[in-house]
Amino acid sequence: MRNRMILALIGLLLALPATAQNYTLTTIAENLDFPWCIAFLPNGDALVTERSGNLRRIGQDATLGEPIAGVPEVYAKGQGGLFDVLIHPDFALNQLIYLSYAQGLPEANATRIARARLIDNRLEDLEVIFTVSPTKDTPVHFGGRMIFLADGTLLITTGDGFDYREQAQNLNALLGKVVRITDDGGIPPDNPFAGLTGNEAAVFSYGHRNPQGLVLDKLTGRIFLHEHGPRGGDELNLIEAGRNYGWPMVTYGIDYNGAYVSPYSELPGITSPLTYWVPSIGPSGLAIYDGALFPEWHGDLFVGALVNEEVRRLDLENGSVVAEEVLFAELGERIRDIRVDAAGYIYLLTDSPTGRIVRVSPVSQPAPATGG
Repeated sequence: MRNRMILALIGLLLALPATAQNYTLTTIAENLDFPWCIAFLPNGDALVTERSGNLRRIGQDATLGEPIAGVPEVYAKGQGGLFDVLIHPDFALNQLIYLSYAQGLPEANATRIARARLIDNRLEDLEVIFTVSPTKDTPVHFGGRMIFLADGTLLITTGDGFDYREQAQNLNALLGKVVRITDDGGIPPDNPFAGLTGNEAAVFSYGHRNPQGLVLDKLTGRIFLHEHGPRGGDELNLIEAGRNYGWPMVTYGIDYNGAYVSPYSELPGITSPLTYWVPSIGPSGLAIYDGALFPEWHGDLFVGALVNEEVRRLDLENGSVVAEEVLFAELGERIRDIRVDAAGYIYLLTDSPTGRIVRVSPVSQPAPATGG
């Protein structure tokens, strides 16, 4: 079964011819310290996080501002640091933004969510609304991606902590999960395990390893997530409430020492991925293209590939991956995040101590400095 799926995936990759270069790449900000996420404000400015703990504003003229004051202290070790920044759907009325970040000490750290009001170049009224438990003593596998759903609730990805992978199957531990909370940190009463009294009440889905891509298709309501496998077995999943996605009971990868994590790639009761990658591409950042500037890409998923230093475009038909294409490999850089702004421009964040933000625009379309 595994060999047949690998051959099928190779067929997908070869089935989609390379796009004639219908785009231009423009650097709009550089010398960023491992930029992790970009988000767009209603006025056309952008916010970008640096993993070391800085949050910066990029003006519509591409001016990079000084670090915003009031950002909480982060645990910036290993893969830890400041992760996502997310704009509240009613930002124009409440000025709320959300931050995900690693918090704590080497012997006890966790993924945490805080929200605050963005006033000029500072954060005010900061409050912590969610912290993953239990804590862990590893500086890796934090997850940290966030999205708002159409009903105003918030989804958050959490990693398994690497050494604690069995906790991904433990509903009372929030490691290796997708968590769903209200915008102020409460538990929605329609969560799949809301009737339970422990951490289970916050769980939306489970059996994840280290999810670093999360996106909502606003047209269909489908939720897509990708996660890192060990050696091979990176996955793209369609997320549904209450589902078990298998880690570490099933996987298409093997452990870093060459041993099997599991002899199974599928089991009854486990939701299989839409597609997977062997060898690993190191997926990080996930966007669905819903703009008008690249009509040939409408409805497709874009996956950053840290290992391969490129982007994978996944052609979706009725929620299934039917073809795959390599894009933007000419950058020759690890891609940490991918976003689409309101005008339909694509933004890529490169993962390095001198990282940059690169805008993708059509060759025939002049682009603004930032944010559409």
